Amino acid sequence: MPPSPAAGCSAEANLRAALTLLRSLQALGLRRLVLCPGSRSAPLAVAAGVLGQQGLDLYTAVDERSAAFLAVGLGRGDGRPTALVTTSGTAVANLLPAVVEADSGAVPLLLLTADRPARLKHCGANQTVNQEAFLAPCCRLFCEGDPAGLGAMEPAALRRMASEAWTACLGAPHGPVHCNLPIEELLHVDASALAAVGALAMAAPICPPAVALPAPAPTAAAPDPLDPDQPGVVVAGPWRGTTADLAPHAEALIRWQRRSGWPVLADGLSGLRGWPGLDLIHSYDLLLAEGHALPPATQLLRLGPMPSSRRLQQWLASASGPSLLISQNDPRRLDAGVPVGARWPAGLLAWLAALPPQRLAGLPSSASLSLAQRWMQLDRQVQSQLDRELLPAADAVDGDHDGVDDGASPPDPLQELLQEPAIARALSLALPAGLPLMLASSSPVRDWESFAAADAPQRPVFGFRGASGIDGTLSLAAGLAISAGRLVLLTGDLALLHDANGWLWRQQLQAHGAHLCVLVVDNGGGGIFEQLPIRVAGEPEPLDFERLFAMPQVIDHPALAAGYGVPSRRVRDLAALGPALAWGLQQPLALLELRSDRRADAAWRRELRRRMAPLSALP
Repeated sequence: MPPSPAAGCSAEANLRAALTLLRSLQALGLRRLVLCPGSRSAPLAVAAGVLGQQGLDLYTAVDERSAAFLAVGLGRGDGRPTALVTTSGTAVANLLPAVVEADSGAVPLLLLTADRPARLKHCGANQTVNQEAFLAPCCRLFCEGDPAGLGAMEPAALRRMASEAWTACLGAPHGPVHCNLPIEELLHVDASALAAVGALAMAAPICPPAVALPAPAPTAAAPDPLDPDQPGVVVAGPWRGTTADLAPHAEALIRWQRRSGWPVLADGLSGLRGWPGLDLIHSYDLLLAEGHALPPATQLLRLGPMPSSRRLQQWLASASGPSLLISQNDPRRLDAGVPVGARWPAGLLAWLAALPPQRLAGLPSSASLSLAQRWMQLDRQVQSQLDRELLPAADAVDGDHDGVDDGASPPDPLQELLQEPAIARALSLALPAGLPLMLASSSPVRDWESFAAADAPQRPVFGFRGASGIDGTLSLAAGLAISAGRLVLLTGDLALLHDANGWLWRQQLQAHGAHLCVLVVDNGGGGIFEQLPIRVAGEPEPLDFERLFAMPQVIDHPALAAGYGVPSRRVRDLAALGPALAWGLQQPLALLELRSDRRADAAWRRELRRRMAPLSALP
């Protein structure tokens, strides 16, 4: 028989320990906690409920996978960790996809998982798994509670665990931390004991002790391989810092551009497009089509992770001159296999501050200005051509119809097919300035990079390209919407289907006064595969492409959303996009459905690239 429960692990001791742990995290700065149901985690749930009346922002969820992605979305905008509480067993396994993204994308996340005590592990007891190992490869730190049970831990040990976990979450780079907490079976306290423990726990503030961390290594001198008096190019990848840190980053880049004159190729997720004072190149993915005449960069300043454009990656690989990669508080290797000469992990602002002042004095050379002028001329030509191709002077709208279908009558499929590149361009212009946008992985983020309008206003643009999964798209967007107040999500149909339980966040969006408008482009399957050389137009197919790659699903997304109590509308033409967005953003959570033909759109993208290619050969 397994040994008896350890002394001191009563229900009251479990609750007291859970309160001490969570209050210690609160004292360190914890403001948000996502709670999933479970018996083993009951002391943590009760403690969270008590602290929910003391300033802790509490979210509850029935689906651990969606809950974890919501927590990642909450932490992405402001860079503050969100705590997530689950019970033991497979509940912990469901956290892995979100933890992978938090690790790769440098998002702070604090995982508090209940577990069986050591006496019940490895003996066939119910709901015991090796959950301590599930998340380890992706976590900055693993903390294990007392094997006898949470209630056996001294307050000082609990406060030390809180401090160590919080510090590791916010290290360089930010990321997930896993605290695995064995809890004995005595789970519940009666009302009088709960009142007594709660009153005692709230009586005095908790001040977590400082943790003795290793002294930081002396700051190395800033690498200085670049010559601002000679031509070069800046490539700005996806922004992984906080929203608050983006403005100083942009101002630092303006300072470098005014000194060097270098063109800036800005990824759609850089947050820089539309930034006042920056001269940006938007069309690089089209300009670098096969047969382009743009020479390799003789000097290269890379900011952040690699953009998604494969053509840009190939062009970067052709560079042979001095290069520097600057990341934002992330010392990991982020070159994506394209070697760089030097790295600086402390951000662009810190790099400029560390340079000798004379390096930033002066004006751009004539050679640098000439190179930038050529890039800008080509970019303007491509943007004008895209306007002509993708934005007709006026969409044909029936005078008796506003282009929006509320679902009351069956839609005419022949009248509602839109082109995905045109959707990206129209949306970039229809969204109000400053309104945050999230782009799902796969086609939406690539279409935005290539086809969003250069004259669209600046806004925060989020994408989760750390691991580039589509597992928790809707829940990530819900977390971002709660953090930012309102958000628009552009997603494909399969990505939305992957996280259908994300619609359950409607009530909590409403409770927080937040608004999330979801635009799903339904092209009947995995449209991204249509753009790869798996299927060649006009040639017989050697395999069942639809079954093996596209995998179309017979799903009516508005009907599915309605099952969760979410209203929806179908948008049949681009002229109706603005009014539909205005309606959607008035709801706590709403769906706008746009339909397209993935095979026709793949052919249209190829045709657009063919038409743009001659522009890059201009003298």
